[in-house]
Amino acid sequence: MINTKKQPKKLFKNIIFILLTFLFISAIFTLIARPFEDKPVISLTQLAEKVEQGQIKEIVVIGDKLIITNVDNQEVESRKETGIGIMDSLINLEVSPEELRGISIKAKEQRGVGVWLGPLLILLLPLLLFGLFFFMIFRQAKSGAMQAFNFTKIKARLFGADGNVKEKVSFKDVAGLKEAKEELQEVVDFLKNPKKYLEMGAKIPRGVLLMGAPGTGKTLLARAVANEAKVPFFSVSGSEFVEMFVGVGSARVKDLFSMAKKAGKSIVFIDELDAIGRVRGSGIGGGHDEREQTLNQILVEMDGFERDSATLVFGATNRPDVLDPALLRPGRFDRRIILDLPDIEGRQAILEIHCRRKPLALDINLKEIAERTPGFSGADLANLVNEATLLAARKNKKKVFQEEMFESIERVLLGPERKSHILSQKEKEIAAYHETGHAITASLLPGVDPVRKISIIARGNAAGYTLKLPAKEVKLKTHSSFLNELVVLLGGYSAEKLIFGEVTTGASNDLEQASNLARKLIKQFGMSKKLGPVVYGEKEELVFLGREISEQRNYSEEIAAKIDKEITQLISQAEKTSYNLLKKNRKLLNKITKVLIEKETIERQEFEKLLKGTKDIPFNRKTKSSLKPLKKESLKIKNFKVRSIK
Repeated sequence: MINTKKQPKKLFKNIIFILLTFLFISAIFTLIARPFEDKPVISLTQLAEKVEQGQIKEIVVIGDKLIITNVDNQEVESRKETGIGIMDSLINLEVSPEELRGISIKAKEQRGVGVWLGPLLILLLPLLLFGLFFFMIFRQAKSGAMQAFNFTKIKARLFGADGNVKEKVSFKDVAGLKEAKEELQEVVDFLKNPKKYLEMGAKIPRGVLLMGAPGTGKTLLARAVANEAKVPFFSVSGSEFVEMFVGVGSARVKDLFSMAKKAGKSIVFIDELDAIGRVRGSGIGGGHDEREQTLNQILVEMDGFERDSATLVFGATNRPDVLDPALLRPGRFDRRIILDLPDIEGRQAILEIHCRRKPLALDINLKEIAERTPGFSGADLANLVNEATLLAARKNKKKVFQEEMFESIERVLLGPERKSHILSQKEKEIAAYHETGHAITASLLPGVDPVRKISIIARGNAAGYTLKLPAKEVKLKTHSSFLNELVVLLGGYSAEKLIFGEVTTGASNDLEQASNLARKLIKQFGMSKKLGPVVYGEKEELVFLGREISEQRNYSEEIAAKIDKEITQLISQAEKTSYNLLKKNRKLLNKITKVLIEKETIERQEFEKLLKGTKDIPFNRKTKSSLKPLKKESLKIKNFKVRSIK
């Protein structure tokens, strides 16, 4: 693509160059025209007076220039009229011939570079300036033409073999992902010793597809493979292939693979592969649009590799579900590596890597930070450490303490504290009862994550929040845990209804989450006794835009009515259960709310002390929900829960 931003800069540089050249030539001309040592200059009238006074010893005539030597052997200069001799000029000034007889008058020829260079420069200098100007114009036009020819060239960034990477990445710099690194070790071994595999008749995967959530380290792993194997690493984004002109993308694909083949052993890394690798025939843009032509060319290039080719293609995407099947068949991206979100050990190892160059306090506990960050990716953890460092620097501290780490977790999840968002006393009381309702129902029900923190300090869009983190990481959740989660979601709603007799708009976010969860239980997870283990509804996705736009009904109106009835029944039962729990433990609700209004924040230890100090109920988390659980495992949902009042 022609870079129009650089053209004004080049034109400005050319103008500066022309001006400097002109000043240089002018300086040379000035030095030639004027000697380095200037002599005193007198007029012709003064010369006549000195001759009459007998002060002149010798006059040397060089063209129109006069070099005069007086009786004291001092030299001065003067000039005569052009075309008139010095004798005639002095006689015209009333100098008598007798006075001139005692003076030695000599004539010399004019010599030196200035005799011919001066007139030559006067003639040629304008021509040189015009010639230089047109040369720059033609040069600029030629450069633009060359850029037009380079329009189909790919601007891939080269890393690896020539050592042009400032920060080299190895497998030691990638924490967690043990299985993924083991898979890639085989790729590294092939790039180092390809004969070992080829002699056995083995075919190394030509394409490796890295799949995972954003921030899980797909690009980092690809760079680590290139560095470990000591081969060139060509990195390009999928969006760089597609242009508004048809055929440019396929031409750039050809250029990229041509560069890789010339480099020999190399890795071609295409980031965000789904930008060009989506399913063809989506019905938008026809069957011959630019994106599909680019994808077709990639398919041809990957299938056209020779058997002994040492060029590997790495792709990275977080949407493998939208990729074209031809791209995933054996012979192309035939090895797929899934990168999961790190577990607690992986998070601790990632935190240690990002804290290497940070001044940490001696009492900092990264394991505790890892326990508080379930669901965080590697990029989230890097951002967390950076935010903690910024907070410590803002407080003029020399080291990062545990306090900044804890605060940065909430800052990353919810945003900074909104100290200017001050609630009235009534709103503060409502928010406190709301959050306490969530916390108490969560503490009384089994299978619910323990409460780590309750706060009514506004963060982001939330006027208050209840932080619940799992004691252990859970991959699968049961039907009973989902039902209890519905009760906790409606705990704030029930607390407002119990204490104030009416509800506020602060429960809207909770109701939205509860409705979505109930709908998933019935339609997606098949956890309904009446409707059975059937998935209802098919998602329709606009592949070209890459987003879900609607849901295709594959069930009748009668089933739809049953689904709505089941959802309403689930939420009603959950609301009734949470209301009864809070009504039975109203003293505890008032007690904790009073402390929360006073302190604005209650940590886990203090919250558990308040629970244990209550005589009404024992703190054993064995209270059962009135909802009848169905013992059936389901898919995992987010571990981190936020209850907010808007």
